[in-house]
Amino acid sequence: MAAPTSTRRRFPLIPIAICFVVAIGLVIALLYLSGPVTKPADSSGASPEARAYVGNLALSEVKMQAAENFMQQRVVEILGKITNNGSRSLQSVDVYCLFYGVDGRELYRERLPIVRSKGAALSPHETRSFRLPFDNLPDGWNQAMPKLVIAQITFAG
Repeated sequence: MAAPTSTRRRFPLIPIAICFVVAIGLVIALLYLSGPVTKPADSSGASPEARAYVGNLALSEVKMQAAENFMQQRVVEILGKITNNGSRSLQSVDVYCLFYGVDGRELYRERLPIVRSKGAALSPHETRSFRLPFDNLPDGWNQAMPKLVIAQITFAG
């Protein structure tokens, strides 16, 4: 009687190697995406003097409205007033407008001037109206009022 011959199954190495590389890639991607979100360093270039002065600025009567422009596109506008409660005149003031998604994450950020450097300076105890138009907001925006954060202050003269 003949001895049974053992048949060794040979697994193809290339598909196994590809699966292994894909699995490692997925693990690395998951670790990267689940890591902590780091905010970029403050790139406003604000001086310590400007940072200390921020408490003297007050935003009031801030509201949001939507309209259509002449090209039939929806434009979201933020309207409000800024008051300089300090003792110095301001040549320009910029704000970051932070829009959030329905999941609470920051979805879009735009920096805009509310006191323009080409116009008259904002004098001490003066209040001025501002209008911030947005025509390219992302679809996932939660339709709520964006957070307004003073980004930069430039003092006059």
